[in-house]
Amino acid sequence: MILVTTDEIPDRKIQRTLGLVRGTSVRGRHIGRDLLAHLRNAVGGEIHEYTKMLSEAREQALDRMVAEARSLGANAVIGLQFTTSSPTPGSSEVLAYGTAVIVQDLTDD
Repeated sequence: MILVTTDEIPDRKIQRTLGLVRGTSVRGRHIGRDLLAHLRNAVGGEIHEYTKMLSEAREQALDRMVAEARSLGANAVIGLQFTTSSPTPGSSEVLAYGTAVIVQDLTDD
């Protein structure tokens, strides 16, 4: 599966556009992580617990989006973007979305 943030893929021709695909992951904070995060926040620096949580959420959202694209028969997703939100206090949502397409290598003509 080819994933790009652009609307085109170099050396590929879009044969068919299949439509919007998306994947989401919502993660809740953990009381233990919150405690460590508040302590780290007091002294400054990266909050590793949240970095890890959001990284895992991004990967899960991306995997879900790719699965949806594959179910449509796509071999690529163009215009890939991520967005985040906090649907409830103490939680974070990561949404991955793009356009599922079927592309052909230009050398296959």
